[in-house]
Amino acid sequence: MSKSQTRICAEIRLPTQELRNDIPFYTKVLGMRMDMIYPADDPRTAVFSGHGLRVRIEKDAPETPGTLRILTDNPDEFAGGQRNLVAPNGTRVEVDELNPPMVMPETVHSFVVRRLKDQAPWIIGRAGMHYRDLVPDRLGGSIIASHIRIPDGGPVPDMVHFHKVGFQLIFCIHGWVDVVYEDQGDKMRLTAGDCFIQPPEIRHRVLEASDNVQVIEIGVPAEHVTEIDHDMNLPTPHYRPEREWQGQRFVFNQAEGAEWGPFRLPGYVCRDTTIAENTKGVAGVQVVRKGQGDPVWATHDTDIHFTFVMAGEVTLEGEGRDPYRLEQGDAFVIPPGMRTRLSDPSEDVELLEVTLPGTFNTTLG
Repeated sequence: MSKSQTRICAEIRLPTQELRNDIPFYTKVLGMRMDMIYPADDPRTAVFSGHGLRVRIEKDAPETPGTLRILTDNPDEFAGGQRNLVAPNGTRVEVDELNPPMVMPETVHSFVVRRLKDQAPWIIGRAGMHYRDLVPDRLGGSIIASHIRIPDGGPVPDMVHFHKVGFQLIFCIHGWVDVVYEDQGDKMRLTAGDCFIQPPEIRHRVLEASDNVQVIEIGVPAEHVTEIDHDMNLPTPHYRPEREWQGQRFVFNQAEGAEWGPFRLPGYVCRDTTIAENTKGVAGVQVVRKGQGDPVWATHDTDIHFTFVMAGEVTLEGEGRDPYRLEQGDAFVIPPGMRTRLSDPSEDVELLEVTLPGTFNTTLG
């Protein structure tokens, strides 16, 4: 048989003490098919298949009974609606939803300052990328903010995938990265100052990156599922810039040629990335620079307010707290109602402000 015709089959082996008790459970309760049984006169082994799984149940096998998880669109119609079962051979069976609803944890508000010089560890994550956590307490699981870098440039060992999120931002702060997205045409190059928002479950793939490319990634909630799509090829044949994923549109906002206008805080100007508009207010993203006038004390009423210092320096003052002189690579979170001031900005200061929701009130003074 040629290599192209080679048939490969993987199976899991589970033990049993009495095979005849297992057969009706795996076939009638779990709805699997019995593919093999032997020897005929005194069966000791049977093989069952179904639900994407092949199971060999063998008398006196050395393994522990283990646990099978069966995921379905309608758990109430599977196995009589039972969610936890135990097979005669001792194997636990858990029945759960195939696509459980995303849970958005309630924000646990806190004042957070994360400094680059504190030397928080870089963790090697998916596709060889290095991650630095910018909000260690993650505000009770409501957000993850990561400083991500790829030290060595070139092709990225990524696959077509998607994230089950409520909101996700990729903002490039150094170098460049090529990414291709579902229904958004050919590959796009994200360079320093540019950003993408990845609507929930949009398929995409990272293709190539420059040496030491660095991005800030914001994800809501903090813990979310990444799934691989083995069937979709990118780029897709259609270009659909108006398409929405769960009410959000894809955004590719570029720094080059951007217009700058007044910021919500005196003493600064900003450029709007159009993210609030394209997420229908789920989130807002502004790039902020020093402007005219003196900074003032202010409070806000948005749920999550995250800022990353992309360049220069600025002093973060908090009422009743010691001031922080922040510099490139530092990040902070201001809880709602806390009175703060961004004072003494350097001429080259540039901040990335991310807020959820994107529309909120600022009170000056």
